[in-house]
Amino acid sequence: MSGLGAVARNAGAGSAEPGSDFGGGPLDPPTVPPAEPPVPPRAVVARAQSPGDRFFRGTTQFFAVLVLVSVFGMLVTLVVGAWPALKTFGLGFLASKEWNPVTERFGALAPLYGTVITSIIALAVGVPVSFGIALVITELAPRWLKRPIGVAIELLAAIPSIIYGMWGLFVFAPVFSAHLQPWLTEHLGSWPMVGALFQGAPMGIGMLTAGLILAIMIIPFMTAVMRDVFETVPPALRESAYALGCTTWEVVWQVVLPYTRVGVIGGIMLGLGRALGETMAVTFVIGNAHDIHLSLFMPGNTISSTLANEFTEAVTPLYTSSLLALGLVLFVLTLVVLVAARLMLMRLRAREGERT
Repeated sequence: MSGLGAVARNAGAGSAEPGSDFGGGPLDPPTVPPAEPPVPPRAVVARAQSPGDRFFRGTTQFFAVLVLVSVFGMLVTLVVGAWPALKTFGLGFLASKEWNPVTERFGALAPLYGTVITSIIALAVGVPVSFGIALVITELAPRWLKRPIGVAIELLAAIPSIIYGMWGLFVFAPVFSAHLQPWLTEHLGSWPMVGALFQGAPMGIGMLTAGLILAIMIIPFMTAVMRDVFETVPPALRESAYALGCTTWEVVWQVVLPYTRVGVIGGIMLGLGRALGETMAVTFVIGNAHDIHLSLFMPGNTISSTLANEFTEAVTPLYTSSLLALGLVLFVLTLVVLVAARLMLMRLRAREGERT
């Protein structure tokens, strides 16, 4: 037995190599094979290369580019069509209120003034009303009343603009001239600075009437946007404010409005864009006079109503070019408003990021 043990010990000592498990030397570190990149599933590869995906991607890109091409094409068309008038009148086209097809002297100041003033009136009336309606729907009204009010707002948004114009001319204007305009003249006409805005004959039609009709038209759009953004406020924020003892107004002013500020401004800009470009309703009630008056009771004109009234009567190239120049002015005005709104929203988001 001792001989077998010695043979086994000698065999083990002779066969052991340095670094092996049997030789008692240091162990070499294990060799790890290099990691191979993950191979995506075949289904994902097949789906990414499928004709359906390529068709869908190409179609969506085509329509996205089509929008830009359409806008650029409209701009080019307006510039080319308006070039004779701009070449003839220069910058004086924007500074002149004269509009005489007989002598072919045209200016954009009166329609531009009417467009801006009626839009300001519409926003001054429409924004508070829209905010109040959205506040009632989301914060104050009982559950059974919210849906009927929301449906009524959506129905107002679906009414064609020509119906608003006919209602304004045949229903609102007579009541306005018989009751509201005399009251405004009597109570506000003698005020300093603002009294001149409410003086003049109570004709029923005019700049103020057009602004009020525009306000009624844009209220449903702004209300719908404000209602939707108010509903995005987390209930926990409202409940926390109420738990701290805040009133409903404090919750709206300190919690809801700061949380939805960007969306509210977007809704207001949507209403402003609708007011700037509205045509038929304004044409019915503004009076269609190429003149500028300080009084809001006097008739006026807007760019859209001028185009609707006179495009079929433009029998000379310069007359047609002047109308296209008005369209170009409205295009640029709308673009400036949209860009300003976008910059304002970006600034608000940046400020909110700095505060957080």
